[in-house]
Parts: sequence; C-alpha cells; structure tokens
Amino acid sequence: MFQLKKKSLKLPDADSALPHRVTVIQPAPEHFVSGNRFVEPVPAHLQKVVFGLGCFWGAERLFWKLDGVFSTAAGYAGGITENPSYEDVCSGGSGHTEVVLVFFDSEKISFQQLLSTFWDSHDPTQGMQQGNDLGTQYRSAIYTSNVEQLAEAKASEAAFQATLSEMGFPLITTEISQLTDFYYAEDYHQQYLAKNPAGYCGLAGTGACYKQAAG
Repeated sequence: MFQLKKKSLKLPDADSALPHRVTVIQPAPEHFVSGNRFVEPVPAHLQKVVFGLGCFWGAERLFWKLDGVFSTAAGYAGGITENPSYEDVCSGGSGHTEVVLVFFDSEKISFQQLLSTFWDSHDPTQGMQQGNDLGTQYRSAIYTSNVEQLAEAKASEAAFQATLSEMGFPLITTEISQLTDFYYAEDYHQQYLAKNPAGYCGLAGTGACYKQAAG
C-alpha cells in the first residue's frame, strides 16, 4: 500500500482539504468474485453498511467471504474532498479513510455478525493507523445506513470496549456515524486480493472476541 512518511495525522478542515475533483471514479460494477453488482441499483431487499478497518484490500476480502453478503466494494468515506483519488486519500489531504461497502441480506446474515467480523479483525484503539500502516486513511470507522444500525453499532462499541479494557487496551477510537458520502475506489482496488492472491494484507486483531451487547 501507499506509505505515508512523517505526514500529519491530523484531519483537514474545509479550508485546508484538497479541492474537489469533478471526475467520478466509476469501476466496473460487477464483483470479481461473485459476479453480483456492487454499484446500485442492487436488489431492493438488501441493506448496506460501510466499514473502515485499515487497508481496504484485506478488509474487503473479510466481508465478501461471509455467507449472506451479496457484494462488497473498496472505497473512501468520512472525508471532505469530493470524488477523491487514491493519491488524495493517501496524502491525508482529503480527510477520507479507506473503507469497504457491504451489501448484505439480513435474512441470511445479521448486522451483529458483520459487527463481530469488524471488531475481531483489527485493533480499533490505534487512532490514525493499523499496525505498520500509518495515516489518516487507516483509521477505524463504521458508517451506517439507518438509525437502527447506528444504535447497534454504538452498543457494540460499548460492549467491545468492556472486553478490551479487561485486557488492558486503551479506549476505542472508531468513528461511528451515519453514512453521508461514499466514493468508489479505482477499479484496480476492487476485490484486489482475489485478483492478486499474494497481495498485501496487514490486518490483525487484538485477540479479543466481540460478544453481542445484551438487549
């Protein structure tokens, strides 16, 4: 992945962010693994959620392998610059984090199962990095598509924090909010580890296991 060298780990504001781009990134809409669409329109019964847990190459693979997940896509969210490029995001100037868009069938997989995969697969206490990957684009995030998901995500954070605290970890730094804008990453990033099986994946969990919040 693109490596930052002594770049600011502070998010830009509207005045300091990179200028918007006019060109919209439009990857081929069919998933390389499943053949299902990951660009809307998708079947109406599906729900969607966006997760950021470090480098999106390995993160996307985690979710496309789950039964009940219809499709996934790599992208950018949580920032300021419209239609950012990969270079924009890696510079820290757009304010976005690398994320995975997940379309899922709630009759086949619960939102709680997705949250379990999210919490168990990275360290949500590291702020602007994951392992050796340093930069604002590697920060942890959950961007929900409805208020029910938002409430579940916040409850899950509290439950996982209790587990992490027992193990001596610091406070969770994950951003949790309603999704505003999602921008697709360039086509070569989509399902990257299916196209490049020996490609980089630096994800590592804390060793803690998420337990669903009571109620």
